[in-house]
Amino acid sequence: MSSVQAVAAGQVHEPKRIGPGLALASLGAIAFSGKAIIVKLAYRYGVDAVTLIMLRMLFALPLFALMAWWAGRGKPALTRRDWTGVIGLGFSGYYLSSFLDFAGLAYITASLERLILYLNPTLVLLFGWIVYRRRISRWQAAGMAISYAGVLLVFGHELQMGQGAAAAWGTSLVFLSAVSYAVYLVASGEFVKRLGSLRLVGLATSVACVLCIAQFLLLRPVETAFQVAPEVIWLSVLNAVVCTALPVLAVMMAIERIGPAIAAQTGMIGPMSTILMGVLILGEPFTAWIAAGTVLVIAGIFVFTRTGR
Repeated sequence: MSSVQAVAAGQVHEPKRIGPGLALASLGAIAFSGKAIIVKLAYRYGVDAVTLIMLRMLFALPLFALMAWWAGRGKPALTRRDWTGVIGLGFSGYYLSSFLDFAGLAYITASLERLILYLNPTLVLLFGWIVYRRRISRWQAAGMAISYAGVLLVFGHELQMGQGAAAAWGTSLVFLSAVSYAVYLVASGEFVKRLGSLRLVGLATSVACVLCIAQFLLLRPVETAFQVAPEVIWLSVLNAVVCTALPVLAVMMAIERIGPAIAAQTGMIGPMSTILMGVLILGEPFTAWIAAGTVLVIAGIFVFTRTGR
């Protein structure tokens, strides 16, 4: 492809924008991967998943509401169809996937959780094949096989460590979280074109915040909302700001500068940063099995994304 064709295809970016773009993409990947670390730390204070996710979403709601308002300035009001789509996407992409993820983290390590969620592109492709009959190339299938082999390797290691049924249950919950988010990504295409990505994210996450708060009010007494250790409150604030709102903005800004393909490749540092933080902060073990599984997952996704671009 010539340089003129590359520019026309949107694949060449100004050198002065590549450095900041890569920095923003890296910041987003690392900040988002820290979510699992914060959740695991909060669980040490005896809080349950329903309360913990409510606190996270309670503190994140003003940020996402502000994001939706900012992105929607001067644009047409949402139609009934738009609101139906936003509510459905908010339920699948941010409420259900987040709750399943939080619940699963109570049973498995942060490292395994991040590797499972990193399989998300493969799930999107599978749904695209099922719903739209989009073809899966041999290289994409090979990349998927390598990635899933890596996850199975780390999962088998946790079973050998004596986790047993707990590891199987936690893995299932996190995998269902990835499935729920993949459904959101597949179904969001039309609404991204209609509303814009930042406005859609702000609205959908605001809906998810309301659903998480409503879930708590249905399942727990109101007076217990803040009857948790002070550390849980501060960890929830950190989760809402640094590991929820900040990554969304950072990745959006990165895509504007370097495009989605390079931003996605930069996201490969996410699993590695989670494993590193898990070892340093949580004291999780780092063995040859975990290292091998991580290499397989990242290598598989690299092959998958490069051949599917």
